[in-house]
Amino acid sequence: MTTIAVTGHLDLTEDSLPVVRAALDDLLERYTGDGDLVGVSCLAEGADSLFAEAVLAAGGRLTVVIPSRDYRRTKVGPGYASLFDHLVEAADEVLVLPAETAGRQAYEAANAVLVERADRLVAVWDGSPPTGKGGGTADTVLEARAAGVAVEVVWPEGAARWGQEDGSRRRP
Repeated sequence: MTTIAVTGHLDLTEDSLPVVRAALDDLLERYTGDGDLVGVSCLAEGADSLFAEAVLAAGGRLTVVIPSRDYRRTKVGPGYASLFDHLVEAADEVLVLPAETAGRQAYEAANAVLVERADRLVAVWDGSPPTGKGGGTADTVLEARAAGVAVEVVWPEGAARWGQEDGSRRRP
Protein backbone atom coordinates (compact mmCIF):
# COMPACT_ATOMS: atom_id res chain seq x y z
CA MET A 1 0.00 0.00 0.00
CA THR A 2 1.21 3.50 -0.84
CA THR A 3 -0.24 6.46 1.04
CA ILE A 4 0.18 9.80 -0.69
CA ALA A 5 -0.95 13.03 0.92
CA VAL A 6 -1.42 16.33 -0.85
CA THR A 7 -0.78 19.95 -0.10
CA GLY A 8 -1.25 22.73 -2.58
CA HIS A 9 -2.48 26.12 -3.55
CA LEU A 10 -6.12 27.12 -3.22
CA ASP A 11 -5.91 29.90 -5.75
CA LEU A 12 -5.20 28.07 -9.01
CA THR A 13 -6.50 29.88 -12.08
CA GLU A 14 -9.30 28.29 -14.08
CA ASP A 15 -6.88 27.60 -16.96
CA SER A 16 -4.55 25.82 -14.54
CA LEU A 17 -7.09 23.29 -13.31
CA PRO A 18 -6.96 20.88 -16.29
CA VAL A 19 -3.15 21.21 -16.56
CA VAL A 20 -2.63 20.40 -12.89
CA ARG A 21 -5.20 17.60 -12.98
CA ALA A 22 -3.42 15.97 -15.95
CA ALA A 23 -0.09 16.19 -14.09
CA LEU A 24 -1.68 14.58 -11.02
CA ASP A 25 -3.20 11.81 -13.15
CA ASP A 26 0.23 11.10 -14.67
CA LEU A 27 1.90 11.05 -11.26
CA LEU A 28 -0.68 8.74 -9.67
CA GLU A 29 -0.48 6.32 -12.59
CA ARG A 30 2.86 5.17 -11.15
CA TYR A 31 1.12 4.04 -7.94
CA THR A 32 -2.01 2.35 -9.22
CA GLY A 33 -0.52 -0.96 -10.34
CA ASP A 34 -0.82 -2.69 -6.97
CA GLY A 35 -4.35 -1.45 -6.33
CA ASP A 36 -3.42 -0.19 -2.90
CA LEU A 37 -3.22 3.55 -3.44
CA VAL A 38 -4.53 5.70 -0.60
CA GLY A 39 -4.76 9.45 -1.06
CA VAL A 40 -5.02 11.78 1.94
CA SER A 41 -6.47 15.26 1.45
CA CYS A 42 -7.97 18.09 3.48
CA LEU A 43 -10.24 18.80 0.49
CA ALA A 44 -9.58 22.51 0.30
CA GLU A 45 -10.73 23.94 -2.99
CA GLY A 46 -8.04 23.85 -5.67
CA ALA A 47 -5.13 21.43 -5.49
CA ASP A 48 -6.58 19.30 -2.67
CA SER A 49 -9.82 18.57 -4.48
CA LEU A 50 -8.08 17.97 -7.84
CA PHE A 51 -5.86 15.42 -6.12
CA ALA A 52 -8.83 13.73 -4.42
CA GLU A 53 -10.64 13.44 -7.76
CA ALA A 54 -7.50 12.01 -9.38
CA VAL A 55 -7.08 9.42 -6.60
CA LEU A 56 -10.66 8.24 -7.04
CA ALA A 57 -10.34 8.19 -10.84
CA ALA A 58 -7.21 6.04 -10.47
CA GLY A 59 -9.15 3.52 -8.38
CA GLY A 60 -7.52 4.55 -5.13
CA ARG A 61 -9.09 5.00 -1.73
CA LEU A 62 -9.53 8.46 -0.27
CA THR A 63 -8.96 9.60 3.30
CA VAL A 64 -10.27 13.06 4.11
CA VAL A 65 -8.91 15.17 6.97
CA ILE A 66 -11.28 18.01 7.89
CA PRO A 67 -9.41 20.62 9.93
CA SER A 68 -12.27 21.70 12.21
CA ARG A 69 -15.84 21.00 13.17
CA ASP A 70 -17.08 24.18 11.49
CA TYR A 71 -15.00 23.79 8.30
CA ARG A 72 -17.85 22.76 5.98
CA ARG A 73 -20.12 25.54 7.24
CA THR A 74 -17.59 28.37 7.32
CA LYS A 75 -14.96 27.60 4.67
CA VAL A 76 -16.72 25.74 1.88
CA GLY A 77 -18.33 28.25 -0.46
CA PRO A 78 -21.57 27.63 -2.36
CA GLY A 79 -19.74 27.11 -5.67
CA TYR A 80 -17.60 24.33 -4.19
CA ALA A 81 -20.06 22.71 -1.76
CA SER A 82 -21.43 20.02 -4.08
CA LEU A 83 -17.95 18.79 -5.07
CA PHE A 84 -16.78 18.90 -1.44
CA ASP A 85 -19.83 16.88 -0.33
CA HIS A 86 -19.33 14.38 -3.17
CA LEU A 87 -15.69 13.82 -2.22
CA VAL A 88 -16.55 13.39 1.47
CA GLU A 89 -19.20 10.81 0.50
CA ALA A 90 -16.72 8.98 -1.75
CA ALA A 91 -14.05 8.79 0.96
CA ASP A 92 -13.27 5.53 2.71
CA GLU A 93 -12.32 7.43 5.85
CA VAL A 94 -13.22 10.92 7.10
CA LEU A 95 -11.36 12.38 10.07
CA VAL A 96 -12.85 15.53 11.57
CA LEU A 97 -10.27 17.08 13.84
CA PRO A 98 -11.39 18.35 17.26
CA ALA A 99 -10.83 22.08 16.68
CA GLU A 100 -14.12 23.96 16.90
CA THR A 101 -13.14 26.65 14.39
CA ALA A 102 -11.09 26.73 11.21
CA GLY A 103 -7.92 28.79 11.40
CA ARG A 104 -4.16 28.61 11.63
CA GLN A 105 -4.01 26.08 14.47
CA ALA A 106 -6.60 23.82 12.85
CA TYR A 107 -4.76 23.91 9.50
CA GLU A 108 -1.43 23.19 11.15
CA ALA A 109 -2.95 20.22 12.99
CA ALA A 110 -4.51 18.92 9.77
CA ASN A 111 -1.20 19.23 7.94
CA ALA A 112 0.52 17.32 10.75
CA VAL A 113 -1.97 14.47 10.22
CA LEU A 114 -1.23 14.52 6.47
CA VAL A 115 2.50 14.26 7.07
CA GLU A 116 2.09 11.61 9.77
CA ARG A 117 0.02 9.36 7.52
CA ALA A 118 1.96 9.85 4.29
CA ASP A 119 4.59 7.70 2.65
CA ARG A 120 4.94 10.56 0.15
CA LEU A 121 3.66 14.12 -0.10
CA VAL A 122 2.56 15.63 -3.39
CA ALA A 123 2.87 19.41 -3.35
CA VAL A 124 1.03 21.41 -6.00
CA TRP A 125 3.32 24.29 -5.32
CA ASP A 126 4.90 27.16 -7.21
CA GLY A 127 7.90 27.16 -4.87
CA SER A 128 6.97 30.36 -3.06
CA PRO A 129 8.30 30.62 0.51
CA PRO A 130 6.16 30.35 3.65
CA THR A 131 4.02 33.42 4.35
CA GLY A 132 4.64 33.32 8.08
CA LYS A 133 0.98 32.58 8.78
CA GLY A 134 1.50 28.82 9.20
CA GLY A 135 -0.52 25.97 7.75
CA GLY A 136 0.24 26.79 4.11
CA THR A 137 1.68 24.77 1.27
CA ALA A 138 5.31 25.78 1.84
CA ASP A 139 4.95 25.11 5.58
CA THR A 140 3.66 21.61 4.89
CA VAL A 141 6.47 20.88 2.44
CA LEU A 142 9.04 21.95 5.04
CA GLU A 143 7.33 19.86 7.72
CA ALA A 144 7.28 16.78 5.49
CA ARG A 145 10.93 17.15 4.53
CA ALA A 146 11.90 17.59 8.19
CA ALA A 147 10.02 14.37 8.99
CA GLY A 148 11.83 12.47 6.23
CA VAL A 149 8.74 12.17 4.01
CA ALA A 150 9.55 12.26 0.30
CA VAL A 151 8.06 15.32 -1.41
CA GLU A 152 7.18 15.46 -5.09
CA VAL A 153 6.44 18.94 -6.41
CA VAL A 154 3.85 19.23 -9.16
CA TRP A 155 3.88 22.57 -10.96
CA PRO A 156 3.43 21.90 -14.67
CA GLU A 157 4.00 24.44 -17.40
CA GLY A 158 0.85 26.53 -17.66
CA ALA A 159 0.04 26.36 -13.95
CA ALA A 160 -0.65 29.74 -12.38
CA ARG A 161 -2.26 31.31 -9.35
CA TRP A 162 -4.82 34.09 -9.28
CA GLY A 163 -3.17 37.48 -9.18
CA GLN A 164 0.36 36.37 -10.03
CA GLU A 165 0.59 39.01 -12.74
CA ASP A 166 -0.25 41.92 -10.42
CA GLY A 167 1.08 40.47 -7.17
CA SER A 168 -2.33 40.08 -5.51
CA ARG A 169 -3.43 36.77 -4.03
CA ARG A 170 -7.19 37.22 -4.37
CA ARG A 171 -9.47 36.12 -7.15
CA PRO A 172 -10.89 38.90 -9.28
